[in-house]
Amino acid sequence: MSWWIWILAGLALLGLELASGSFFMVFLGIAAIVVGLLDLLFGMSPVLEWLLFTGLSAGLVLLVRKPLLGKFHIKNDPRDIDKMVGLAAVATEAIPPGGNGRVEMRGTVWTAHNDGAEPLAAGDRCRVDRMDGLSLRVRKEGTA
Repeated sequence: MSWWIWILAGLALLGLELASGSFFMVFLGIAAIVVGLLDLLFGMSPVLEWLLFTGLSAGLVLLVRKPLLGKFHIKNDPRDIDKMVGLAAVATEAIPPGGNGRVEMRGTVWTAHNDGAEPLAAGDRCRVDRMDGLSLRVRKEGTA
């Protein structure tokens, strides 16, 4: 590939990183830009370009990503979801005991299951008992 295609691809990958926030694409973008600059300066065969891109991408992701996540205090810990247990939510619709419905918590609407013995009316406050996949298990606030 031409050097300018590598640089454009790198810039596109950096733009995708801004849109996705996955903190992977930035390393692919950097690797593509480096390959483009090296191709501009030294002229390389396409096979060498791709090998260099693959090696740089993998090396950056494996060696640099984790320390940067720690430095910027970015956590991708699946256990963070457990921090929602005990938070208050508001029912957006009536949910009978043992039934499913929707609740709003932190500006997001969630699917919820009423684990309590009392029904939830629209607007009732409830507490999150636990998570069940992407669904909240809730009960009316003030009940055991």
